[in-house]
Order: sequence, then structure tokens, then C-alpha cells
Amino acid sequence: MAKDLRRLRPIISRWMSLRHWRSQLVFWSGGLLVGVVAVFVAVICDRAQDIFRMARGFYWWIPLILTPLGFAASAWATRRWFTGTQGSGIPQVIAATEIVRHHPDALDRLVSIRIIIGKTLLLFFGLLCGASIGREGPTVQIGASVMRLAGKVGRIGNESALLLAGGAAGVAAAFNTPLAGIVFAIEELGKSFEQRTSGTVIFTVMLAGIASLGLLGDYTYFGRNTTHIMGWQDAVAVLVCGIGGGLIGGGFSRALVFGTKRLGSVFNGALAKRPVMFAALCGLLVAIIGVSTGGTIFGTGYTEAKALLTGGGHISHGYGVLKVLGTLLSCVSGIPGGIFAPSLAAGAGLGADLQMLVPMVPVATMALLGMVGYFSGVVQSPLTSFVIVLEMTNDHDMVIPLMATSLLAYGVSKLVCPRPLYHSLSQGFVKQERELRGETAKKG
Repeated sequence: MAKDLRRLRPIISRWMSLRHWRSQLVFWSGGLLVGVVAVFVAVICDRAQDIFRMARGFYWWIPLILTPLGFAASAWATRRWFTGTQGSGIPQVIAATEIVRHHPDALDRLVSIRIIIGKTLLLFFGLLCGASIGREGPTVQIGASVMRLAGKVGRIGNESALLLAGGAAGVAAAFNTPLAGIVFAIEELGKSFEQRTSGTVIFTVMLAGIASLGLLGDYTYFGRNTTHIMGWQDAVAVLVCGIGGGLIGGGFSRALVFGTKRLGSVFNGALAKRPVMFAALCGLLVAIIGVSTGGTIFGTGYTEAKALLTGGGHISHGYGVLKVLGTLLSCVSGIPGGIFAPSLAAGAGLGADLQMLVPMVPVATMALLGMVGYFSGVVQSPLTSFVIVLEMTNDHDMVIPLMATSLLAYGVSKLVCPRPLYHSLSQGFVKQERELRGETAKKG
């Protein structure tokens, strides 16, 4: 009995500690704040796309001028005032979780109030100009920054847990998928999911989802789907979408890593020396593709993906491939913007196009399997991909096919791009930080 009491004493002492409850309060309030900020980002991004769509409706040629100029202005502002906001934002959070162990003073360049402001403004501006980008990856970086700011206010020193919780809460709130946020924290952001912080992180992610639910209501991202696999012969659809999604998704990742990290070796470094001009060129190509396809590749692709999943509209053949290309150009240009939503939309388009190989399977089913296959192939996080698509569609009849497609695509993608996309890109930020510290040391 006495031995048991001695074991319980540290636990009781911890639960009676004011420091413990202050820490919990910071995480909980931070999670709710991330949810509110994520909803704000979602609303303004939707408004940006509405304005761009309206302008394009008045003058079809507007994107040919607005998109290149917008890309150039965004790239210039990113390099001039908001370094660290370029691209998705997930690689920055991964890099921050590595840097914080040795150089916590360097985190301001990756997760700070400057990042919150810059990422939000430039994401809005990018969608206003027609870029094929998403808001979910940026919300991860914004969420991590918000949570770190809450930690500073509450004087909480466990910055690794704050970054992990904030990033995962951003995913949960952006998609209204709390379970996917938890899986994302474990699979993508957290190399070591510490036992002593796991419960706090999970509850923080849930609170972010609750905040999103309270502000936007109970909804599924792509509506409620009723697709299903009819029989064993339709399992061919899983093979087609798993292999196809893995190959194309892995190819996209490899091309993006090359374009981001090795651009300086192309044309003797001419493109890397003129980043603003290169961004304008990428914007012009996106505009040309967008105008030639009736505007379907602009923006997040949410409307097109939902139409393919529900049969609510006609999407032309080849949309998936062109959406992949438009997203690649938007990402390598150096402007802030994520790949989550555009990848889901591209995957739905690829699945619909692959339906010609298995005509007995409905287009909506192929679009759903293509979505999870391509997304898993791009991010190489099969559990996150499966859970996030399942929660976004609420289609429980497709649990096994979705899981099988995601795992197959992951395996195929690894053959094309051996190293995961986000972790490859994060090393660029880690390397950049080391170089900056080296230069500072030399000057000192």
C-alpha cells in the first residue's frame, strides 16, 4: 500500500500543480484560436476565388495579365518582407521541429507573427490572381505560429509540442477533420510522438475542430458521398488508381523537389538569378492553361473535385493532368500556397480519366479512388491520406478500397521518389538556417 502511494505521489503532485494547469490552458485556448484563425483564412480564400471568378467572367483575358503580374508581385513580396512563407508551410514546420532542439532563437524565421500576417495576405493574393494553390498547408504553418505565440504569452517552454499541436490543429480546422489532424501529427509532423504530450496534442486538435465546427457548422468538405465497389471484379479500380496515382504523384513530388532545390542548375542559373521574372513566367503558363480549359485549373479545385464526386457538373477530360501541371507551376514559382486541395482535385480528375480503363466502375467511384491514390502518392503519408479523404466524404462503404488504394499508391510512389516530399523540402530550410548561422558566426 505504501509503495503504491509513493508511485501515485508524483502523479498527484503534477495534477495539483498550477504550472501543469497553466500549460493545459495554453494548449486548449491555443487550439481554439487556431480553429478560429483557420476559419478566417478559409473564408477570405473563398472570397478571393469568387472575386477572381467574377473578374474572369467579365473579361476572359484578365488572367493573361493578372496572373503573371500577381505571381511576380507575390514572389517579390515574399523575398522582400516575408521570407519563410514561400510554398506550402508544412516543410517549414517540420524544419522548425528540428531547429528548435538546437537553435530555438532561429524559429522566428519560420513560425512567428510575421509569418501569420505574410502567409495569410499572400495566400489571399495568390488565389485572387488565379494560382493553383490550397490553403491547408499554409494553415499548418499559421497554426504552428499561432500556437507558438500562445506559448510565449503563457510562458510555456515546450516549443516542440506547441509546434506539433498547432500544425495538426491547422489541418483539423482547415478540413474540419479532427481525426485526420491527429494522424497527421503522428505520421507527418512528429518523428517522436512523446507519451507525456500525446494526450495534450490530441485534445488540442479536437478543440480546433470544435471551433471550426462551431463557426461553420457540421459539414463534410466534399459533401456526403455514396460511392461503392460493386463486386470483386471492380477491385481492378483499386489497382488502376493505386498504381496510376502513385506513379503520377511520385513524379509530381520529384519534379517539385527538383524545381525547388535545383533550379539554380537550369540554364546556368539564369532562372534562379531572376526569381521574380521566373514567377511571372510560371504565372503566364498557368494563365494560358487556365484560359484554354475554361478556368477549371485556377484556384483550389474544390468545385471541380466536388462535381466529379457528386456528378454535379461536367468536367472535361484531361483536367487531372492539367491540374497537376498548373499546381506544379504555382509551387515552383516560389509564391506561398499549399498543395493539399489542388492535389485532391487533381487526383479526382485523374481517377475520372482512368475510368476508361475500367468502364464498369462509376466515374464518382474512380474519382474518389483517384483522389486518395494521387494524394498518397504526392505526400507519401498513406494513413493521413486515407483518413482525410474518408472524413471529407463520409463514405464509410469505401473504407477498405480507400485504404488499399492509399497503401498501394504509397508503395509505388516510393519507387519514383524515394524520399517524402515535405521532409525533402524541409531540409532546404534547415540548410538555409545553418548557412545563416555560419555567416553570422563569421561576422561575429
